Amino acid sequence: MRAPISFARTRFARTDLARIAFASALALAAAVAPPAGAGSERGRDVAAAAPASETRLVARASDGDTLVLAGGERVRLIGVDTPEKDHANPRVRDFAAAATRFTRERAVGREVRLDFETGARRDRYGRTLAYVYLPDGELLNLAIVREGYGFAYTRFPFALRKEFKRAEGEARRARRGLWADLGDDARRDAR
Repeated sequence: MRAPISFARTRFARTDLARIAFASALALAAAVAPPAGAGSERGRDVAAAAPASETRLVARASDGDTLVLAGGERVRLIGVDTPEKDHANPRVRDFAAAATRFTRERAVGREVRLDFETGARRDRYGRTLAYVYLPDGELLNLAIVREGYGFAYTRFPFALRKEFKRAEGEARRARRGLWADLGDDARRDAR
């Protein structure tokens, strides 16, 4: 007859397994972690902790923060929110049109680089979530906020959140874009 396993021996075995699992998880995290990182103040070639990037042709801008690529794929710009074109307030609608023009003038007909955050690549509407770099290296998402055509959209976490909040603050202080043209009520409505 076999002797029963003591509680102390079982607890020891569980502790060893937990240590091994923890060490394995740390090693895996270190192996897949993005390099510590670089960035630039003006949004040019900022590494976005992204596993991959793609170069694609922009066919049109459906609004200030959404692009349609050749082939029909819709791309939602990470970290920026522009006023909606079907808003009830006519001043907000006018500014939505200005934001769309700004995005269209910079991106439509150009090959852009899409960089992605780690994690989910699509929003709840099926749009691809991406940072969009223009041919000159400028980050379109950040340019929209910096020039005052949109808000820093911080509802969800993203790698460049601090840069976007800083850019929105600069646009507010300089009274660029919607920070100059819209009154407080319309600006509040635009969000």
